[in-house]
Amino acid sequence: MSKKICMRLVAALVFAVLLAGSHVISEVTAQNVLTGEWTASLSNAADKAKRKTLRKEGDAKNEGEQFEDQNAEKNDEAGKIHLNFERRSDKGGRNQMGQSYDFAELQGLTRAQVLSGGPVNFSLVREAGRIDCEGTFENGKGSGTFRFTGNQSFVSAMKSRGFDFEENSMFDRGQQPEDRLFAAATLNVTTALADDLLSAGFGKLHADDLFKAAIFKIDSRFMREMKATGFPGLDMEDLVKARIFKIDAEFVREVTQIGFDKEPFESLVKMRIFKITPEYITEVRNEGFKDLSVEDIVKMRIFKIDSEFIRQAKAEGVPLEVERLVQRRIGVGRRD
Repeated sequence: MSKKICMRLVAALVFAVLLAGSHVISEVTAQNVLTGEWTASLSNAADKAKRKTLRKEGDAKNEGEQFEDQNAEKNDEAGKIHLNFERRSDKGGRNQMGQSYDFAELQGLTRAQVLSGGPVNFSLVREAGRIDCEGTFENGKGSGTFRFTGNQSFVSAMKSRGFDFEENSMFDRGQQPEDRLFAAATLNVTTALADDLLSAGFGKLHADDLFKAAIFKIDSRFMREMKATGFPGLDMEDLVKARIFKIDAEFVREVTQIGFDKEPFESLVKMRIFKITPEYITEVRNEGFKDLSVEDIVKMRIFKIDSEFIRQAKAEGVPLEVERLVQRRIGVGRRD
């Protein structure tokens, strides 16, 4: 994965949080108020199947949204509702934030109300502010309008911890503090989360890192475990990739023990993408390969070159070279 792709990945992740590309929209007052529309539906197998189908058909989804969908599949469907908040810009743009919530998180709304239908008034109250919603439900689906009021005390508390919600970042693209506050409320970014992350001693963290941690379930325990592996130069961007590609401390230790401790973190990502395990590396090494690079192993995995294939190729006189084995697999230069 190139540096350019890595930056695109991180930008996509922050896009899901900061609603990139938007402008100050609807009503913004001195009290940090934003307004917009909401829709809601109960999570069910059909909705999840539809989301998977859309992804297969090329529906544009960023990595953060995919991670949310994967986690949604683990939810207790009876206790979750998916809320989507939408705000429109003066130029006609649409900015959405979707998240699944426990009914216990929503003051004034129950599952029974959703199923029975009718008018509703409910609130999502968080440390960053409160989102007050009104509207109606019918056949398990709801819609209406919302009003978000930000909490300036939260902004001050975060700033005292080194997280400045009023500071521009490379991902903001014109975002205002109210937008970040709104994102913090929907994702439940808290001072407790900030304190937890700081306790890991992972170096300088920024406000953007709070959103990444909230989305990808990164806490001080995970940070310490990854740091303890001794893998050099790990940062929050690497931890996000670790969560996305299911790279944990045990996997890092196994990889470093078989000689890949000097590789960039991207190499671990490639191993996960192509399902390269320490066992597979040991298997092909036992057939005579000693100095395999990650790129070599990726090629071998792509073309399904395992120990049995290597033995057959050697028996036919094929040199013990990755490129020659690949050619043998695809039938190029094959002996008759």
